[in-house]
Amino acid sequence: MESNRSGLFVYYRWLVLLLASGLCLFPLWATFIGGFKSTGDLRTNAFGLPREWITDNYVSIATGARFWQMLGNSAFIAFVTVVLTLLISSMAAFVLAHLHFAGKKWISNYLALGLTFPFATAVLPVFIRVRDLGLLDSYWGVILPQVAFNLGFAVVLLHGFFSELPNELFEAAFVDGCGYTRMFWQLTLPLSRPILATVGVLALIGSWNEYLLPLVMINSESLYPWPLGIMQYQGQYGTDWGKVLAFVSLTLTPALIFYLLAQKHIIAGLTAGAVKG
Repeated sequence: MESNRSGLFVYYRWLVLLLASGLCLFPLWATFIGGFKSTGDLRTNAFGLPREWITDNYVSIATGARFWQMLGNSAFIAFVTVVLTLLISSMAAFVLAHLHFAGKKWISNYLALGLTFPFATAVLPVFIRVRDLGLLDSYWGVILPQVAFNLGFAVVLLHGFFSELPNELFEAAFVDGCGYTRMFWQLTLPLSRPILATVGVLALIGSWNEYLLPLVMINSESLYPWPLGIMQYQGQYGTDWGKVLAFVSLTLTPALIFYLLAQKHIIAGLTAGAVKG
């Protein structure tokens, strides 16, 4: 009787996982296949295989200099965003996890509160601040707001992980004359690679797919990241949906590859601090 229940549980678990995987993979499949279709084929056969495979959608985009320029812009913005997010958030999380000072709990709660506010609610004040700093129509006008909005979730994740590191290690380091700076760089960061990878991947994917912030902050087409490149296939009277889907498929590929390569570290980072001890 018990074995039958266990078998049913395994069966239903796999069924739920397969359904969830299908819901996640189906849009990617439809996007990839849609890149081989004409606009008319997409209207009458949105999810099936193409009646006529049009490879020119992918070839013309991949061989165009504009595509690689936008990918380069996105890569630079994402790289700097990830580096600054990891550097600033790890320092802040280390201080909150291992130092005792007045207002520490208030600061932690304030950073956690930032997770409840989406960027869209702050787009106008952020735009005014970036304009006042003279950073409109530049990479930094996109990078700095992204870093600021990433700090909330990054500090929360890193703080939880840093707090679970054994205190005996830091006590032994103090006995050996190790200061906080050396403990941070030589002890904490090497032990925190899983959570750093998790935060880095989440920040990279968020920056890579960001559309609203570059749209508001950037006017020069030479600085456009890839999400804004979709607009070049939208005309006044129509949209070339085949090329839009091909463009999206090509530009999502680097982020998907990076996510798959770092998947093990992401899972380890998210679960490492979930159970104490």
